[in-house]
Amino acid sequence: MRALLVYPEFQTASFWAYREVCELVDARYPAAPLGLCTVAAMLPADWEVRLVDRNVERLVPSQLKWADIVLTGGMMPQQGDCLELIRTVRAMGKTVVVGGPDATSSPHRYAEASHLVLGEGEVTLPAFLADFKEGRAQKVYQDERRADVTLSPTPRFDLLKFTRYNHVGIQWCRGCPFNCEFCDIIELFGRIPRSKTPAQILAELQALYDLGYRGHVDLVDDNFIGNKKLVKQFLPVLKGWLEAHRWPFEFTTEASINLADDESLMSLMEDVGFFAIFVGIENPDEATLIAMQKRQNIRRSVAESIEKIHRHGMFVNAGYIIGFDSERGSVARSIIDCIDRTAIPVNMVGLLYALPTTQLTRRLAAAGRLAEDFDVAPQGEGDQCTTGINFVPCRPRADILRDYLEVVEAVYAPASYFGRVRRVAEILGSGKRRFKPGLWQWLRELKGFMRLILRLGLRHPARGHFWWGLLHVLRRNPGALRYATSLMALYLHFGAFAKDVASRMRKAIAREESQPSRVASRPTPAAGSQA
Repeated sequence: MRALLVYPEFQTASFWAYREVCELVDARYPAAPLGLCTVAAMLPADWEVRLVDRNVERLVPSQLKWADIVLTGGMMPQQGDCLELIRTVRAMGKTVVVGGPDATSSPHRYAEASHLVLGEGEVTLPAFLADFKEGRAQKVYQDERRADVTLSPTPRFDLLKFTRYNHVGIQWCRGCPFNCEFCDIIELFGRIPRSKTPAQILAELQALYDLGYRGHVDLVDDNFIGNKKLVKQFLPVLKGWLEAHRWPFEFTTEASINLADDESLMSLMEDVGFFAIFVGIENPDEATLIAMQKRQNIRRSVAESIEKIHRHGMFVNAGYIIGFDSERGSVARSIIDCIDRTAIPVNMVGLLYALPTTQLTRRLAAAGRLAEDFDVAPQGEGDQCTTGINFVPCRPRADILRDYLEVVEAVYAPASYFGRVRRVAEILGSGKRRFKPGLWQWLRELKGFMRLILRLGLRHPARGHFWWGLLHVLRRNPGALRYATSLMALYLHFGAFAKDVASRMRKAIAREESQPSRVASRPTPAAGSQA
């Protein structure tokens, strides 16, 4: 059996699709498709398997003709390309199997597929494969059980062309213990974090090492510290493996802000080479945090918490959301001030989007506030973070869009962005950097730096801020230069992205102002905070 795994393209403009920065080091896309690599490892050993990532290479007709079966799936921003692929494969009279988070959340959108394998692949894929072998495969395979991730196989990293990516990912755990109303992770993977064994993770790192990969590894967990006890047991084991292999990797991940409350955990993460984490701040207003059920963020100074993480050598990327029911008047200035106080350069500011299966979506549906096509991925103009709001809000949509426009323009103005880079570079601890790039990695980064000088240092309107930033870091904290330079390089993407978003927001505001504004009644605090 010849199986072709196809990872659909992210066709819309996205905050995270920093292709311009990837090009500095001859990469084509930030991250490799870990999910399909894991699916590939679960296919029968006698199947011939190939993988095509549409974000880094073309899918040509001969590849589809070669395949007996096509397997695909992805996230909501990939929906359009995935549906197009399904139609193409079906028109050729071939079998196409679809899974992944978007198909699991909105299976009706993928009805044209031959088979839907929903939920966690370790649970549903074996049942499909058994029936497929016997020629009696059903249309839909769905199981609400959570996978035992200790049985998950080592992904087929050998199917990847590493040079096409900025980094590769592995997964330590699934699930998150918190209960944020807008989040679909707890719906897809549950609130009890399930982790792989240390031996599994070391086997995955060994596989990458044996294939010659060195450099940035992202732990794609939705909350790496969901089970702190297990993480603290695992990190010393990881350190031992890294020492034995001469520190070939450095790490990033996503974690909740309560990481800042645990000095020993931050020290352990710093000790093994974590250099960046993503933290969902969402909103500085405690009433709004309570309404969205993000209580882990309240009763704390966000700026002080972030500074603690920075001082352990990990710079923070943050997420903010605008459009919650609890917002009373403009929220732009409070978010801008919070971003300034934290000195976080990279802030993903988005419009609230009701994702399928979330508590938020169920509440809005019960109130008759959801858009009819709320689970159709935006096409052409941006991802859901820049094209929401897919429901009737509690204040005029034009006001929400104006807040969004104000925040994006303020925080990605060159003086503001590079100013935060300089400030975080002063704070960033750098005393435990053990990662040892190989010769190829050093040459790749050197080439990237020379290209950065050309594109940002000589040709870009923000070149003065770039040179000031470089000199400032060299003078104040030269140990942070490598990471500060990486943050400055990201402005090649964020500067242009912010201008594009601002242009689209102005057009959207004009459209909203030309028609009557529909707003919903504000729910009571109790209704807004219940699951």
